[in-house]
Amino acid sequence: MTDSADIAGAPFDDDDSVGEVDGVETAESIAEDVKDEIRLGHVQDDVSHVLEERFDEAGINLRPEAVDDLAEEIERDVSS
Repeated sequence: MTDSADIAGAPFDDDDSVGEVDGVETAESIAEDVKDEIRLGHVQDDVSHVLEERFDEAGINLRPEAVDDLAEEIERDVSS
């Protein structure tokens, strides 16, 4: 049987994989924040532009097409 202390240094402590998970969670949280701000009337700009700015600030790089698709999805969600 393996002691929990032996697992602490396991290969699962890989900084790269943690960064990817953090990036996904951050992208999702940014999208949710933008949705909330649109609902509150705080976003007057183009949603794609707002997302690009927020992702840049967070260090997230997405293809422009992916940002546009996400912006369209957000606009559909907010309008329904």
